[in-house]
Amino acid sequence: LLLLLHPLLQGLALQLHSALTGSYVPGTHSVAFVTCLNEHIARDIARAIMDRRLAACVSILPKSSSLYFWKGELEESTEILLLVKTRTSKIGELSNYVRSIHPFEIPEIISLPIDQGNPAYLQWMEENVPR
Repeated sequence: LLLLLHPLLQGLALQLHSALTGSYVPGTHSVAFVTCLNEHIARDIARAIMDRRLAACVSILPKSSSLYFWKGELEESTEILLLVKTRTSKIGELSNYVRSIHPFEIPEIISLPIDQGNPAYLQWMEENVPR
């Protein structure tokens, strides 16, 4: 039971710390990277993420070239990158949802916690991604 409550207790402790000190708690928010085959798929996934309120913002970056191994062969392709700005607590739900709608067999979904940033922007993120 304690293990089930741990994420909840940690979240409450972070909220209390932030409220008392007025400061940002590093790692409260994250940026997730999601690669897509083309702009059409990227826009569809970005809209789906936003419709579910899993992010405050999704930026769609233009084509990039990628080299990677797939099934033992070196592959090269162009991809569109999504930068998904969200609460760290939403990363699991975001990842599960993207995997359920993404056409890739193994979609790239990687997240990094936000250590610091513009306080007004971080507050805006806080207000736009429900708990």
